[in-house]
Amino acid sequence: MVAAADQDMAEFGLPLDIAPMEARSAEALPEGKRWQYEPKWDGFRCLAFKEGMNVDLRAKSGKPLARYFPEVVAFLQHLPAERFVIDGELVIEIDGLLSFEALQMRLHPAESRIRKLSAENPAKLVMFDILLTPDGRTLIDCPLSERRAELEAFSVQAERRGKLTLSPIANHLKQARRWLSEAGSGGTDGVICKHLDTLYQSGERAMIKVKRLRTADCVVGGFRYRSKSRQVGSLLLGLYNERGKLDHVGFTATITDDERSGLTGRLEALRQAPGFDGKAPGGPSRWSTEKSDEWEPLNPVLVVEVRFDHVTGHRFRHGTKIIRWRPDKRPGQCTYDQIEMGAGSDPTA
Repeated sequence: MVAAADQDMAEFGLPLDIAPMEARSAEALPEGKRWQYEPKWDGFRCLAFKEGMNVDLRAKSGKPLARYFPEVVAFLQHLPAERFVIDGELVIEIDGLLSFEALQMRLHPAESRIRKLSAENPAKLVMFDILLTPDGRTLIDCPLSERRAELEAFSVQAERRGKLTLSPIANHLKQARRWLSEAGSGGTDGVICKHLDTLYQSGERAMIKVKRLRTADCVVGGFRYRSKSRQVGSLLLGLYNERGKLDHVGFTATITDDERSGLTGRLEALRQAPGFDGKAPGGPSRWSTEKSDEWEPLNPVLVVEVRFDHVTGHRFRHGTKIIRWRPDKRPGQCTYDQIEMGAGSDPTA
């Protein structure tokens, strides 16, 4: 009997469960003549497999993505290349900006809903590596310099504007710094740095990612207790909108054990509804099903400065890091203009 992985290998040339090469975080761009810099795209990492009319899309986690992006599958099926395995990023562009929210909306159980969304806002695949060539050669054990040359040759035949595109690269810091300064709002998510001599190290953090980190002063509009505890676990952050209402925009959980007990008492003394009189925190999300939907509203008088890396839909994409408390700052000064595109300092200046 043929094992499932062997069947995948026979069908696509490489197993579907191959793990993509990943990146480790760094605070600064590496320097040197043998580095290649690329934008870090704000989308879903995707390995695209093709053999004849058979196409499969796999997420970084190994989960199948093909049913959620039928327009991408259909396009890849009709490319002239009979086979390939491409490493890239699925993205959706709306009004000139990449929308991570639009990607999340695709993860829907109803096929009719997915079809409707795919017609309204089709996704495209941004290519940045190739693991299997159209003539069946495996490139995993080849250095990046060779894989990039093969990818560029492939893109000459396969690239289609709005459907399949080649990620740009740079070999000098000036362009990398420009990409980094532009990252974080509706487009790219930072810069990926790859050494030209690096083989494709499946599942290893063999690349470097550098994100643009900015800060914002936020109002603490509420908090959540730690799981099975009566001590604070996270602070709920807010910014005032143009109507003067406090919207929930994210959270921070970077509270040290030394300050947790004292901070809990300080927050409990400030409990007062509604906390957020604009957009309020919701319950568990599809990504974090175990998160408690219970939160404690606060009198919005505390201001904290936090560091963040990305904004999506007027919210911090990820958890933020506490920099310092700001007793010198009035809550009313904490507005959205701090996190709008172009706001904040340029870390490369």
